[in-house]
Amino acid sequence: MKKTIFLLAVLAFISCKKENQPIDKTTESATETYSEGETAQTKTPEELGKSIFEGKGNCISCHQVDQKVIGPSIQEIAKIYKDKNADIVTFLKGNGEPIVDPSQFAVMKTNFPVTQAMSDEELKAIESYILQPFKIRDSIKQ
Repeated sequence: MKKTIFLLAVLAFISCKKENQPIDKTTESATETYSEGETAQTKTPEELGKSIFEGKGNCISCHQVDQKVIGPSIQEIAKIYKDKNADIVTFLKGNGEPIVDPSQFAVMKTNFPVTQAMSDEELKAIESYILQPFKIRDSIKQ
């Protein structure tokens, strides 16, 4: 009986000791996680920008592709930023002057907390989405 209790105690001690050992990160398998509805397919910057523009950024509520609603259209924004060689990301961070429609700047300013919370990658993706028609035209000219 004593041998059985001793054996159980040793086994319990050994099993506890294994749990406390550090995990070897080199043998750990890498896993990818995706949010609901997201696929494993990589998005282009333009696709990511469009999904942010229409999704969490909610930019589409004020900016339509080809017509002014509350703010200027995407086409107008793209043309002016392209013509002036200006930086959309700087503006979305709240560090640039309004160059498209300064009269609507107060309305846009209320959205800066949303854009300022975005990563540089997300802001650059929005810029890529907005400037996409010019990128296509420029690549055709070359």
